[in-house]
Amino acid sequence: MSGDEVDEWSTPDDLLGMEALAETPVAGEGIGRLAFYGRCSTEDNQDPRTSKAWQVVEAERFVGPLGGVIVEEFFDVGQSRSLPWERRQEASRLLRALKDPGRRWDGLVVGEATRCWFSNQFSLTWPKFDRYGVSLWIPSLGGRFDPENTVHDMAMTITGGLSTSERQHVQRRVRAAMAA
Repeated sequence: MSGDEVDEWSTPDDLLGMEALAETPVAGEGIGRLAFYGRCSTEDNQDPRTSKAWQVVEAERFVGPLGGVIVEEFFDVGQSRSLPWERRQEASRLLRALKDPGRRWDGLVVGEATRCWFSNQFSLTWPKFDRYGVSLWIPSLGGRFDPENTVHDMAMTITGGLSTSERQHVQRRVRAAMAA
């Protein structure tokens, strides 16, 4: 773009707090080593291997161009999204790993936020990551979660609501199938 041209997307991006993800960082300037967290339910007959595979691919596709590399994975199988993170096996292990100064990662990426956070869980979980200096990379936000960005906060609140709605829909579908 020449000096006289204006990027038509810069104003909306600035207003929404979105950072351009198309630019590949210079070697050594990427977002670094990340952990991955995902979850799948077995309630609606999801295949755990397939579910994990597409979530990891989505996470890698998101952070790869930013110089992010997934070095550890946490994946809950058969754990309801309504359970607090402390009561999910892998999420709980992840929270314990936050406290380890020797952990191999400084950020967390998820494949799909609605599978990870339910209702108000994000607002209860985020401070634990912040306390230990761990950044959260969320594809539906288009970048790193910024607690000072009201749009990010609002989006994660909506994500929790969508997750709640999706769970209720699955419950109704499973009950109807069992009744049939």
